[in-house]
Amino acid sequence: MTLGPCPHEKEIAAMLASGQWPHAAPAELRAHAATCRSCAELALVTSAFRAARATASAAAPLVSPGILWWRAQLRRRNAALERVTKPILGAQLFAFSICIAVAIAFAASHAAQGLSWIASLSQLLRPASVDVAKLWPSSSGSAFWVLVPLLATLALLGGVAVYLASSEEQ
Repeated sequence: MTLGPCPHEKEIAAMLASGQWPHAAPAELRAHAATCRSCAELALVTSAFRAARATASAAAPLVSPGILWWRAQLRRRNAALERVTKPILGAQLFAFSICIAVAIAFAASHAAQGLSWIASLSQLLRPASVDVAKLWPSSSGSAFWVLVPLLATLALLGGVAVYLASSEEQ
C-alpha cells in the first residue's frame, strides 16, 4: 500500500478516457490494477459512471432547444390569455345576469297588460295597414321612458367595468 498516488494511475485513467480499458490494456497494467487498490477503484468508479451515463442518455433523449423555447412561449402566452380572460368572463356573467333580471322585471311589470295587448294585436293585424305605435302597450308610457335610460346606464357601467378590469391587469 502506497501513501501517494500510484504511478500507473495516469495511464489507466487515459485508457479509461479513450474507452480502451481493459480490452486494449497491456497484461502487466491489468495485473497491476488487480493488485493496486487505487487503480482498481479508479477503473471501477469510472466504468460505473460511464455505464450510468449511457443508460441515462438512452432513457431520456434530449429535446431540441427550439422546441423548448416554443413550449415556453406557448405557456407564457396561455398564462397571459388566462389572466386577461378572467375579468372579461366576470364582466360577461355580470352583464348576462343584469340582462336576465331586466327581462324578468320587464315581463313582470307588463304581465297584466300582456293578455290585453295580445288581444289588441290580433285586432290590429286584421286590417291591411298596421300602425307600429299602436303595437306598444301604453297605459301611461312612463315605464318605457324609465326603462330605456336605465338600460343605457347599465350598458355604460358594464363597459366601464370591462375597461377597468382589463387595464388593471396591464
